[in-house]
Amino acid sequence: MSVVAAATGFDRLPPQNLDAERGVLGSVLLMNEVLDEVADVVSADHFYVDAHQKIFTAIRQLYDNGIQGIDPVTLAEELDRHSQLDDVGGTNYLHQLLESVPHAAHARYYAGIVRDKWVQRQLIFACNEILTECYHGSRDPDEVLSSAEQKVFGILDDQGANHKILIKDILLEAFDRINERMENDEVISGIPTGFNDLDRQLNGLQPSELIVLASRPSMGKTAFVCNLAEGIAMGRGDGVLVFSLEQSNLELAERFLLIRSHVDGHRLRSGTLDDAERKLLVSASSELSEAPLYLDDRPGRTIAQISAIARRLRRRQNIGVIIIDYLQLVEPEDKSSPREQQIALITRRLKFLAKELHVPVIALAQLNRGVEHREDKRPRLSDLRESGAIEQDADVVLFLHRPDRYDPEDRPGQAEIIIAKNRNGPTDTTVLTFIKESMRFANYSSLDEPDGGYFSDDAF
Repeated sequence: MSVVAAATGFDRLPPQNLDAERGVLGSVLLMNEVLDEVADVVSADHFYVDAHQKIFTAIRQLYDNGIQGIDPVTLAEELDRHSQLDDVGGTNYLHQLLESVPHAAHARYYAGIVRDKWVQRQLIFACNEILTECYHGSRDPDEVLSSAEQKVFGILDDQGANHKILIKDILLEAFDRINERMENDEVISGIPTGFNDLDRQLNGLQPSELIVLASRPSMGKTAFVCNLAEGIAMGRGDGVLVFSLEQSNLELAERFLLIRSHVDGHRLRSGTLDDAERKLLVSASSELSEAPLYLDDRPGRTIAQISAIARRLRRRQNIGVIIIDYLQLVEPEDKSSPREQQIALITRRLKFLAKELHVPVIALAQLNRGVEHREDKRPRLSDLRESGAIEQDADVVLFLHRPDRYDPEDRPGQAEIIIAKNRNGPTDTTVLTFIKESMRFANYSSLDEPDGGYFSDDAF
């Protein structure tokens, strides 16, 4: 016998406990009322023996149909009606199930054993599938890794036993969350962006939401999310994972240094910083080096690769926000399909990722050229490039618009964040200040306000 065969269990009987399976079925036949407790732990698929799967299914059908007094007689009738009585061993076996029960009150414990054995079997089957994929060698290793993680998490996150479906249980959880908000001094329930007006509209970045930030090129999308990432990581200490499919990690690092130090970007790039500015950079570098910022600049990432990396870092580093820059640069897994279908699959998978990891996912996106040909340059949802699925799958769609990009005299230094879609809140436009020299965004203050400031001091 080979080492692989021995290690993987190809030639072994899969884990199972037939006494526990018989104990579950016999307990339910003795005390029908324990079925509710048992059904909260196992389903028919969790039984190893095919006959036991059929018996449990028949019991559930009788119970769901309101049949009183489920016993070997009524159960045999139900099985015979579906031509399954002989398959399960006949009436004699149903009576034997009653005799195999040490204590019917232990039914839930027996069910736990049955489910544990099912988990072990599923892990073995998943490992065998992973081994086959690895030996076959036709798929990219990162895709196989992502598939492996999904298989394992699919088993461990199985919702058959503990997923709440009764409104009573869900309402209790909802009230706990409402009370937590009321007792919390912070008004924002999600992760604050640091931009006050935007936070009031969105209530912060909400877990499990897909947030799309779109604009025409050179509006400052990357600068804006770098401001977000820096503020969240430095201010709250939440981990932020940035997938930069366009710019290198080195370019991003310089952006973060500019945002943190407030030095002039042109002087940094031209090497003409003075001593004071150098000190600011050193200080910013020291602070940023302690921040939970994670950058991945490998080009051509597929959504499977992005998901695998995100899952890993979510487990190990407690990532709180994921940023993808940008959506249209994610490598499609099926390059032969139409572009709209490719983008639709990517956005759908990003939404699933946000729900799976329970974190906000921010995806940057490009707008089509239609904006350029209109008198009003403000973006609309119809301007989203290549797929209506972006609008459909996103919980929030934000457009970044800077009027002075088209007319230098039109509100120079102002940036609009247009909330075009907000599944759980209002749509509106908030105004920020963009400090181009250091690529910073700041809370906007009108010149007419008492402090007379053009932008507030709490810029990221």
